[in-house]
This record gives sequence, C-alpha cells and structure tokens, in this order.
Amino acid sequence: MARSRSSARWLKEHQRDPYVQRSRAEGYRSRASYKLLELDRRDRLFAPGQRVVDLGAAPGGWTQVAVERVGPKGRVVALDLLPMAPVPGAVVLRGDFTEEAVFELLLAALEGEAVDLVLSDMAPNMSGVKAVDQPRALLLAELAADFARRTLRPGGALVVKVFQGEGFDALLRDLRRHFAAVATRKPEASRARSAELYLVARGFRAP
Repeated sequence: MARSRSSARWLKEHQRDPYVQRSRAEGYRSRASYKLLELDRRDRLFAPGQRVVDLGAAPGGWTQVAVERVGPKGRVVALDLLPMAPVPGAVVLRGDFTEEAVFELLLAALEGEAVDLVLSDMAPNMSGVKAVDQPRALLLAELAADFARRTLRPGGALVVKVFQGEGFDALLRDLRRHFAAVATRKPEASRARSAELYLVARGFRAP
C-alpha cells in the first residue's frame, strides 16, 4: 500500500510539473529536453552542420533538440538499448554502444566522419540504494567519456550526466586531462531533490 501511495504521489507531482506540461505543449518527448536547451543557451553547444551522437537517447527528447539545432546539413545519430520511435532528421539505432558490432554500425551512420558533440543523459534503473546506484551511474558516465575520446574530433565537446558521490572527483580529473575546459552544471529543469549534475567538457585534446 505504501508503494501505491508513493506512486500516486509521484504521478500527481509529475502531472503538475511545469516542464512536463511545457513539453507536451511544445511537442518534446521528455521534460529532459529543457535541460539540454538550457545547457545550450549557457555553453553554446550546437552549431549548424554538426555531427552529434546521443547516447541513451530514448525516448528522444535530447535527440529532438539536437536535430533542431544542427539543421538539415547536420547529422544526429541516436542510440539506446530500448526501442525508440523515429525522430525525423535523425538516425536511430538500437543496441549497446560498447559492443563492437553496434559501434561499427554507429560509425557507418556517421559516414566515417568524426563527431562534434557527444551527448549522454544515461542513468541506471535506480534501486534507491546509493551504494548500488552510484557505481552504476558512474560506469555509464565513464563509458560515455570513453566513447567520446574514441569518436570526437579535436576541439569537440561532451555533455554527460553524473551523480554526486564516490568517483565523481576522479571522473572530473580524467575529463580535465582530455578537454581544455570542464564545467559542472545543474539545469533548472533538474529536480531539486535529484543528485544529478551535468559535466560539459569542451575543447577535446585528441591523442
């Protein structure tokens, strides 16, 4: 019964969420779109004609923003383990990007070109146990950072979701070794009670 009350409370809060209401009115698939829009306003992530990869893209809110920002001359490739409805203007792939076969499919979708921007809003299924959730979340961020190092052009950028806790400082140091500038952001659309942050790493230093 407690779980039912909690679920009902969450649903009521979700329905009242101004970003949820706004996303429905403006045609975005997720309230998370407004996190990326704010990050773009602050850090000027996008430019027309860019090549962008969106990791953990479902349901597609970030992909929609990326397609809008890069325009018809850009290329957006979205990837997720979950099925995702097509996004006009994007290539949508399903699979695990850490698997070589899926990685090769992604490279083929990019037509052999280096990437300007890697996006990762990935998060694990939360158990509510911090000792379990934090390592899982950190691993996803590390995998996104490794993917970015393999695919970004010199000077490219990475936006990756992280959670405050053990391992955060080590990840931040690692990104600072590979990027000219790394900033920590907490968009207004992030719920106040959430420990999520976004690392915006710019100026990739290719090996």
